[in-house]
Amino acid sequence: MFTIGDFARHGRVSVRMLRHYDATGLLRPAHVDPASGYRHYTAGQLARLNRIIALKDLGFTLQQVRDIVDEKVGPEELRGMLRLRRAELETAMAAAAARLVQVEARLRAIESEGHMPTNDVVIKSVPAVRVAELTATAASFQPEDIGPVIGPLYDELFRRLDAAGITPTGPGIAYYEDAAEGGGRITVHAAVQVSAPLQVSAPLQVSAPLQVSVPLQVSAPLQVSVPLQVSAPLQDGTPLPDGIPLQDGASFQDGTFRILDLPSLDEAATIVHRGSMDTVLPTVQALARWIDANAYESTGYPREINLECPENRDDWVTELQTPVTRS
Repeated sequence: MFTIGDFARHGRVSVRMLRHYDATGLLRPAHVDPASGYRHYTAGQLARLNRIIALKDLGFTLQQVRDIVDEKVGPEELRGMLRLRRAELETAMAAAAARLVQVEARLRAIESEGHMPTNDVVIKSVPAVRVAELTATAASFQPEDIGPVIGPLYDELFRRLDAAGITPTGPGIAYYEDAAEGGGRITVHAAVQVSAPLQVSAPLQVSAPLQVSVPLQVSAPLQVSVPLQVSAPLQDGTPLPDGIPLQDGASFQDGTFRILDLPSLDEAATIVHRGSMDTVLPTVQALARWIDANAYESTGYPREINLECPENRDDWVTELQTPVTRS
């Protein structure tokens, strides 16, 4: 037999932990000296100790550990518990990896202060463009809130376009605005350029002259209250079913797939970012410093134009377009 100190050394645990396991009934000594109270363990008990430590490290509670090692949990239930714990650990690892990426991006932004070139910033006008889009709401404009929202949105958007037989004719365009409910929440628009007809998902109300350059087709009541100019057929929109999986902090705004004309920008300060959008922060802040140094003011969130999106995210090329005006 081993003394408690020897058993602790062989099991690579502390004496204090063994005393706790004894007190809770999880691992009792094989023998306790009635006179001195000293605990003694056998070599065979190392197997139980190993299982206890392994299950505890997986995140199971001591009660769950006791049920498992005492074989109160059947094999199928144990497999289910282990699968669930594996999924929890994978989620935690992914979240930690995402936080690490953002820490590295913030560090690069700090290191590049005053050194990142801004001569690639270009002021230009951006024409209106027709896009298909899906929208959702993110908890904030922080990367850890935007990323989990926009990825699933684009996956579903391209699935819907494929099902509708619509082929994108230009780059993806992500743009943002403050959500109506406030609280720092952001409406995320995942869009892509198309040449499909405009769609209307609710009755159209206009009260002044209606100007249309091609036939107008609407299956809902048409009431006019403002001028409307349309250069393509206008058709009733198709509602998008709920249930697209998004991570915490995201929700569908109105459950519709829309085709619309994204308005032009009279002036936009633009810069090209090369690499994953997880590392865009230094580029964003270089653009912000240029705007401030050249007597401009930003008037909205930047649009993100996906010029190149190969499978390797480190090879992405994205143009940032921040609407500006002279200060």
